[in-house]
Amino acid sequence: MKSILGIGNALTDILAVLPDDAFLKKYHLPKGSMQHVDMETGDQIWSTLKQEVGVRYVAGGSAANTITCTSIFGMPSGFIGKIGDDELGHLFKSDQEQYGVRTRLLKGRNSSGRSMVFITGANAERTFAVYLGAALELVPEDLKPEYFEGYDYFHIEGYLVQNQDLIRTAVRMAREAGCKISIDMASYNVVESNDAFLHNLVDNYVDIVFANETEATAFTKLPPREALDEIANHCEIAVVKIGKKGSMVKQGDEYHFIEPWPATPIDATGAGDTYAAGFLYAHALGMPLRVCGEVGSIIAAKVVEVVGTKIDIPRWRDAKQEIRELIAANTK
Repeated sequence: MKSILGIGNALTDILAVLPDDAFLKKYHLPKGSMQHVDMETGDQIWSTLKQEVGVRYVAGGSAANTITCTSIFGMPSGFIGKIGDDELGHLFKSDQEQYGVRTRLLKGRNSSGRSMVFITGANAERTFAVYLGAALELVPEDLKPEYFEGYDYFHIEGYLVQNQDLIRTAVRMAREAGCKISIDMASYNVVESNDAFLHNLVDNYVDIVFANETEATAFTKLPPREALDEIANHCEIAVVKIGKKGSMVKQGDEYHFIEPWPATPIDATGAGDTYAAGFLYAHALGMPLRVCGEVGSIIAAKVVEVVGTKIDIPRWRDAKQEIRELIAANTK
């Protein structure tokens, strides 16, 4: 089985269900927003949550979510990130190791990064307070060529491209190690603020691009279908996800529209990360382009049926069975 290495922000998701909006108002967090907070505020919020509110901890971060899924699929999987020497850092490390990920978690000076997710109201609206902490301290000097040796794929989360020197060093080492490189664009505002750098990166290093429709449009200034064509002109494989409507994949002149897999969605968090994991797993098996997209669709449909980014055991069992049947039907 081919192997995969990921690099990204090592974050722990802290999920808290709040009875009302009082907590949000106390910390000046507009309901439904995503706010970055400093270390003092981040530590204060977390301390208060531990004391006053029941919380659930889930190791997260975009690339880390993808790599955890590829490991569950059976791909030898590794992850590079930076954590603090604290409770959340130890939790992140133990979570990855539990799923068989070979971690390369360096220690930073600041507290471990966290994404605090507050769930309020009858419609379970989510408000985010994100403290990146030690994850932001990952620098080019932290990387060594031997970290990349022996891996077939190297996966980057788009949130990291604001650290351009780090990404330049990482993709150069990955290419020298013979890795096929994939990137998940991650956020349209990140794409917009790093436009020239991202275009250069895709043109010179990236083989597989994952983007949702807003990210694809931000990258190309075109509607999603035309954006797919444009991205495919600059890399080997382009993937544009269009939410509940499905996804589109293209390689050269080959194009497929991928229907969404049946699901009863309650939370879209992590859908793009798990789609990438399924796609890369199938690609590593040498599956046709269409099948790669369908495997991504299957596993993304499972994560939207749970709160958070971790798929439960029954859904993993169903997904693996459905994927086995799909692959068997395409290898006869």
